[in-house]
Amino acid sequence: MSTQEVSLEKNVRNAADFHPTIWGDHFLTCPSETIDTWTQQQHKELKEEVRRMMAYDADKPAQRLRLIDAVQRLGVAYHFEKEIDDELEKISHDRFDDNDDLFIVSLHFRLLRQRGTKMSCDVFEKFKDDNGKFKASLMNDVHGMLSLYEAAHLAIHGEDILDEAIVFTTTHLKSMVSNSQVNSTFAEEIRHSLRVPLRRAVSRLESRYFLDIYSRDDLHDKTLVNFAKLDFNILQAMHQKEASEITRWDIGHIDALPEYMKFIFKTLIGVYSEAEEELSKERRSYSIQYAIRSVGNFISFDLAF
Repeated sequence: MSTQEVSLEKNVRNAADFHPTIWGDHFLTCPSETIDTWTQQQHKELKEEVRRMMAYDADKPAQRLRLIDAVQRLGVAYHFEKEIDDELEKISHDRFDDNDDLFIVSLHFRLLRQRGTKMSCDVFEKFKDDNGKFKASLMNDVHGMLSLYEAAHLAIHGEDILDEAIVFTTTHLKSMVSNSQVNSTFAEEIRHSLRVPLRRAVSRLESRYFLDIYSRDDLHDKTLVNFAKLDFNILQAMHQKEASEITRWDIGHIDALPEYMKFIFKTLIGVYSEAEEELSKERRSYSIQYAIRSVGNFISFDLAF
């Protein structure tokens, strides 16, 4: 390859149009396992602000649904379990002014089904035409289509209308993305959902992904984004600390672990001690260290996410 070709290839590679990450270089420059007092105070204040936000717009169920969805998808709902449960209980009895809005009807259905509230799939009948097919006009509402797609994955056996909804929305969402009918950020969100619908997503990975997407949405709430970032970083630091305690492989450090991990750690220590005994009979006890190192690496990687 000539010098000119090498230079050209380098320029092409550097031209990749990747959007900047919202995390910056935090994970490269901040390996600390502790969170400073200022960050903890900011986290506390932002949490209370989000709590207050959830009490706003009491007469606007659609706004409350959007907020609850964002809080859940950002992975911070564990801070507000009672508030969310109370709000969804109220919303389950509300009469919507937006009952012809595909996005809101689908979001309402999904959030309540996720909660375990009984919801009839008949709420989607109004979106069908006289021939029993989903209305062609729905294809003009791409956000509504994606909302219906996600809701339909909570179908139970025998709900044909939701099975039809998955086929309908999948076909047209793929077409919209292929034909560049939506902006790049929303196209990315659609592709992601088509690969992994929320029903099948791994919550922690989904939260990290959604924080990136949500931050680029023009309508995002800055308070909620800042709280979710801080919460992620605090959890990350806590998990790094737990991982370092485990990878020391010393039962004497077990008290530094949370309760839910103590049993797992004790079990691992027992299993590997027993294996080491057996291997020592064959003069191969040294090999257990490789297995221990592999487990330690796996735990460190898993807790980092």
